[in-house]
Amino acid sequence: MRDFKSLSEREILALAITLEEEDERVYADFAETFRQNFPASAEVFDGMRLEESGHRRRLLELYHQKFGDHIPLIRRQDVKGFVNRRSVWLIEGLGLDTARNHAAAMEAETRRFYETAAAQSKDVHIRQLLDDLAQEERYHEERAEDLEEEKLLPDVKAKEDEANRRLFVLQIVQPGLAGLMDGSVSTLAPVFAAAFATHSSHDAFTVGLAASIGAGISMGFAEALSDDGTLTGRGHPWLRGVVCGLMTTLGGIGHTLPFLIPSFHVAFLAAVAVVAAELAAITWVRQHYMDTPILSAAFQVVVGGVLVFITGILIGSA
Repeated sequence: MRDFKSLSEREILALAITLEEEDERVYADFAETFRQNFPASAEVFDGMRLEESGHRRRLLELYHQKFGDHIPLIRRQDVKGFVNRRSVWLIEGLGLDTARNHAAAMEAETRRFYETAAAQSKDVHIRQLLDDLAQEERYHEERAEDLEEEKLLPDVKAKEDEANRRLFVLQIVQPGLAGLMDGSVSTLAPVFAAAFATHSSHDAFTVGLAASIGAGISMGFAEALSDDGTLTGRGHPWLRGVVCGLMTTLGGIGHTLPFLIPSFHVAFLAAVAVVAAELAAITWVRQHYMDTPILSAAFQVVVGGVLVFITGILIGSA
């Protein structure tokens, strides 16, 4: 993969053309998906597709003027800093809210791309076009809202999440949830294996503390190094890393602290109660912020947690 800062102006324009073509096709897929049951929403996505088509046409015209006819194929996955998007046709049960959230994330990423590319470009004409497109992307979400007001009936239109909430979810909730899930679930096995192997609260606490801190450090670095945030709007990578690491440690520490109780049986029962509270908290966050149905979120979290919990007990009792 290439670092974004190493791209030439020719490569930046080629990448921009590819991105606009991809966005255009995504909106076309959305429109076709909803055309039968939600024709008004399909018309909204058709309007957004036309705007992306206009952006691509202007990029093509400038590219031909500057660099000729051949356009190298440079894709998002070839350049560091982009979030891998799941293809629309792979999203099962695609709903209107999911599609609108997907579109909002696309627009935010594309805007940041143009802002970063314009700052890097030295050619006045290229920089001007990139600045113009960044400004248009900035108001693209407003244009989408205007299209909804024009095209969608009140009983069809679902209110979009506010921009601040999306930003909060991207920068805090997602890395925090990933950390909390990893810390709460992955540390169950070593903590309870140590507890049942030794029947010692002190030994279980020592193992749990080490596992929680180690997992927090590992997850923190993994999150910080996964995406630099320059093009995705997910914020500073080290902020996300700190959030993810702290929540991972917190998730493991929660069911470790009860083993400070000298009585092993009392400590074990308290730890089980804390585990149940942790899994309930994860379920609520997934349902409230990630739009996961409550029963589905509970099933996924509880099944995973119970399997790891039983694994720890079986290994410790062997």
